[in-house]
Amino acid sequence: MAAVPRHLFVPEVLREEAHADKALPIGHGQNIYQPYLVGYMTSLLDLQPGDRVLEIGTGSGYHTAVLAQLAAKVYSIEIIEELGRRAAEVLGGLSYDNIELRVGDGYKGWAEAAPFDAILLTAAPPEIPQALIDQLAEGGTMVAPVGGGPVQELQVIVKTPQGLERQYKGPYVVPPMTRNGGETDEGRGEERP
Repeated sequence: MAAVPRHLFVPEVLREEAHADKALPIGHGQNIYQPYLVGYMTSLLDLQPGDRVLEIGTGSGYHTAVLAQLAAKVYSIEIIEELGRRAAEVLGGLSYDNIELRVGDGYKGWAEAAPFDAILLTAAPPEIPQALIDQLAEGGTMVAPVGGGPVQELQVIVKTPQGLERQYKGPYVVPPMTRNGGETDEGRGEERP
């Protein structure tokens, strides 16, 4: 994490606060997670140098860059076009050659690049989308905050030949995962807080 210049991923007016262990707003009702949570979620993936990772929710691109330090290839999807474009500019300026970005619906994953050794969700679906489970390689790990209420449960999910093994890592508050058009999985058209 020390190799990633977090200050480049936050708005210029917040750069003095960029290295504090706190979340910071990046626009569109979204935040860059505090470094502790980025480090914790990344450690739960237990990445190996040859791993291929799918990240749902590029946001600022900071977590994407951290993942790219550890994995062979990172595929990242952001649903908010302006955030995706801004993340692409920052990451491009840092010359990462192992990241592919896409603006789109994270519920669908990135089927043509699957299977993935690890999948990270940075926003919370009420339940894990089946498409993402299908795109996780056998033996792969998914880290996801899950739940539709005000507090979500951080889960570590390992795909085994017998099915999914889940570990629960405690409550967290993160934004809901949305579909194109800002709809939540329930389809009620709710906007992100």
